[in-house]
Amino acid sequence: MVQTVMSEANLEFAALDRIAVAFGPGTFTGTRICVSAARALALATGAEIVAISSLQLMAMSPFIPASPTAHIAIATDARRGEVYLEVFDRHSLKSIVAPQCVEIENAVRLLGMAPIVIAGSGAEMLAHAARQSGVEATAILPDLLPDAFDLLFAAAELPVPASVRPLYLRAPDAKPPAPSPVLGAGV
Repeated sequence: MVQTVMSEANLEFAALDRIAVAFGPGTFTGTRICVSAARALALATGAEIVAISSLQLMAMSPFIPASPTAHIAIATDARRGEVYLEVFDRHSLKSIVAPQCVEIENAVRLLGMAPIVIAGSGAEMLAHAARQSGVEATAILPDLLPDAFDLLFAAAELPVPASVRPLYLRAPDAKPPAPSPVLGAGV
């Protein structure tokens, strides 16, 4: 797929000077593949690598309408009654509440009491719970996803970090095997 895009753009890999990647949160495998591919391309081409969280990338979406609220929350459904949540200053897009995987009830407390707009696949669930707690919350854009086109414009301004690692907000479901009663150590 990368080769196809490069061919369609009529570019050689040597022409790349900066590679941008959304480093999560997201699915474990998808996040790991994106970061690994970006790091490999940067290593192979000598290009700089820059990264942004998928939540911040969604907050930058031009589809989010202007609003009088001071903050905007991005909430994506993390299943199990949880959301991946980050709250941003509406105008500067600076993070007000750091990205985290949080249960809906706790996410409501992180929103504050001021009116707020919430976007993403977990927006309606979170806005509903927030309204029940007396917060004026409006859910928008339930199908909002990170968009590579938005990343294109942000990439020139992003700082080059010392390293890029996936952002996992939940502990892995897979665990090492328990010791075997017959063999002793994990099998």
